[in-house]
Amino acid sequence: MAKKSKDQRVQIILECTEQKNSGVPGISRYITKKNKKNTPERLELKKYNPYLKKVTVHKEIK
Repeated sequence: MAKKSKDQRVQIILECTEQKNSGVPGISRYITKKNKKNTPERLELKKYNPYLKKVTVHKEIK
């Protein structure tokens, strides 16, 4: 039986886009994994931002 390669799943960091523009101190970041074969483009998810106390769009950073 062949081993599965774990190279397809990579760890990424999601950072809030609204917080940069608002001027509120702090950085809302989340760490997650994605399959780079299925989703080669940058990931964009709605996540909770504790500094702004609401759900905002978080984009993948390099």
